[in-house]
Amino acid sequence: MTQATQERSAPPEEPGPRAGSRGTTKILPLVAKIVGVGLIAGLAVSLTPILVATQSWLFLLILWAIVGIIAAVYVTKRAIPGKYILPGAIFMVLFIVFPILLTIQLSFTNYGDGTRGTKEDTINRIIANSAVQLENARTFTLAVGTEGNVTTGPFTLFLVDNATGEAYVGTEEGLEPADPDQVTVENGVVTAAEGYTMLTRSEINAASQTGGGLDGYVVPTDEGVIRPQGFGAVELYSPLEYDEATDTITNTETGVTYTPQQVGDRQYFVDDQGNRLSSQSWGEYIGLENYKRIFTDPRISQDFVGIFIWTLVFAVFSVGATFLLGLVVAIVLNDDRVKGKKIWRAVILIPYAIPGFISLMVWSGFWNTEFGLVNQLTGLNVNWLGDPTTAKFAVLATNLWMGFPYMFLVCTGALQAIPSDLKEAASIDGASGFTQFRKIVFPLLLVTVAPLLVASFAFNFNNFNAIQLLTEGGPFSPANPTAGGTDILISYTYRLAFGTSGQAIGFASAVSVILFILTGILAFIQFRGTRALEEVN
Repeated sequence: MTQATQERSAPPEEPGPRAGSRGTTKILPLVAKIVGVGLIAGLAVSLTPILVATQSWLFLLILWAIVGIIAAVYVTKRAIPGKYILPGAIFMVLFIVFPILLTIQLSFTNYGDGTRGTKEDTINRIIANSAVQLENARTFTLAVGTEGNVTTGPFTLFLVDNATGEAYVGTEEGLEPADPDQVTVENGVVTAAEGYTMLTRSEINAASQTGGGLDGYVVPTDEGVIRPQGFGAVELYSPLEYDEATDTITNTETGVTYTPQQVGDRQYFVDDQGNRLSSQSWGEYIGLENYKRIFTDPRISQDFVGIFIWTLVFAVFSVGATFLLGLVVAIVLNDDRVKGKKIWRAVILIPYAIPGFISLMVWSGFWNTEFGLVNQLTGLNVNWLGDPTTAKFAVLATNLWMGFPYMFLVCTGALQAIPSDLKEAASIDGASGFTQFRKIVFPLLLVTVAPLLVASFAFNFNNFNAIQLLTEGGPFSPANPTAGGTDILISYTYRLAFGTSGQAIGFASAVSVILFILTGILAFIQFRGTRALEEVN
C-alpha cells in the first residue's frame, strides 16, 4: 500500500485540544481549585483569632467544618456531585437553617433590653456603679487595646500608675503587672503592646458610648475596681461584695444582703424587704415562659388571636382578590378580538414593575385625609388610616393594586399553555363558552397556578412591607400602643422585638416560632389540597 493510500484511509482526527495544550487544560482547573480553597482557608485563618478571643466556639467549629468540607469536595475527584450541591447547601444552612435554630434557641431565653449581658457582667456593673473615689486613690493613664475588632472588642486596658510609673494590664478578670518586653511606654502612656491593636482616642470615645464595649467596663482589684474616666482611669472603692458560694451581694457598710429573686422573666438582686439593689438584670434560659406568656397573659393572648384572624383575612383576600382580578384581565386580553393587546399588557404590568416600597409610600400619601388623591377624586373626607376598619380596607386595596399584575402574568401564561384543541372539541360537542371555562380551562389553569397560589399565600401571611410602609401597623389605641389595627403577626412580632418601649427579643422569637409553625401547617394543608388537581392533569 502506498503512502498516499494510507493517508486517504486514515480516519480523520477528532476535534479537541492539541497534544501540546493538554497540560494547560489540566493545570488551570487545578490552580483555580488551589487558589479558591486557599482564599477560603486564609479567610478562616484570619477570623480564627477573633472567634477565639470572643470565645465563639460554635462559630469557630462551623467555620472550619465548612473549610474542611470544601477542601474534601473540591480538591479530590471522588465527590463530583457534591461540587454542584455544596454551594447551595452551605448557603441554605447559613441563611435558613442556622437562623431558624438561633431563633428557636432565643425563644427559650429572656434576651432583650436590660438582659443582654451575662450574670457575671451584671454583677460587675452593679458593683462598679456603687463605687466611689476615696482620698489618695490611685490614678492611671489609659490606653486600650484589642485582639479583635476596634469597635466591638474584646478590649484590654493598659494602665500606667501616675504615682509610680508602673504599667499594668487590666481586664474584667483582674489587674496584673505588664511584661516590660511586651509593652512600649512613651511619656507615661502605653503606645504599643505585642499582639494587640491599640485604639485611637476617637475609637476609645466611640467604644465608651452607651452600648459600646467599654461602657461600664471595670477592672476588679483588691481595693475595689478601676474604671476608665475619659482618657484616664481611677481606682474606686465599692461597699458591695459578691459571694459566689451563696450567690449573694452584701453591702459591707450597712450589712444588708441581696439575693436573686425572679420577677416576671427576669431576676434581680433583692433584700429581705423586697427592695431591689439595682434595676439591672441578666440574660438566662427561662424554658417555656415566653410561650406560656403568649397563651396565658390576657393582653397578649387577646391581641395574638385578633391579629392572627386579621392575618388570615389579609392573606386569603390578598391571594383570592389578586388572582380573580388577574384571571379576569388575562381572559379578556387573551381574546384575539381585543385590539392593542401588547399595549394593554404593558400598561397593566406597570404596578408590578415599580419597586414595592415606592408604591407603598406613594399609596400612603394617596390615603392621606387632607391632601390624598383618594379623597380628592371621590370628594370624601375619610380618615382612611386613622380608623381600624378603613385602614384595613386601604391595606387590602393597596395590596390588590400591587399584586394583581403578577397574577395576570401567571394566568396569561397558563391560559396560553392550554391546548386549543380541547376547547374546539368541547365547542363541537355543544358546550358554551362558560361551560368550556368551568369544565376545561379553569381546572387545567389551577393545575399550573395552584402551587403559586400557595406560595403567594405564604408570602402575604408574612408580608411585612405592605403593613410597615403603609400604616406601620396602626392606628393604635391609647390603651394598647403595642398592637395596631392593621398589624399582622410579622409586624406585631417586629414591634415586640424592636419597639420603642424596649426590645424583648426572646419573647419576639417565641412569637416567630409560633408564626413559623402556623405558616408551615397552613402551607401543608394547602399543598395536600392541590393533590386533587393531579387527577385533572
